[in-house]
Amino acid sequence: MSDTFEIIERVGISNHSITEAVEKVVKEANEEKKVGWFEVIEQRGRVTNEGSLEFQIKVRIGRKYK
Repeated sequence: MSDTFEIIERVGISNHSITEAVEKVVKEANEEKKVGWFEVIEQRGRVTNEGSLEFQIKVRIGRKYK
């Protein structure tokens, strides 16, 4: 069994919460290939032209290479 991991970074976006942004991006990555771990490396947000909030996060994801 390999102890090698690949690391990818993804950005998740939600109009509801930072938590939802994280859940969406990690679950999507896990559907492609099993996620071993993840860490949130950036958090930010913005106010849209309509006045609503948009939460954005950057996540680093580790997955077994083979």
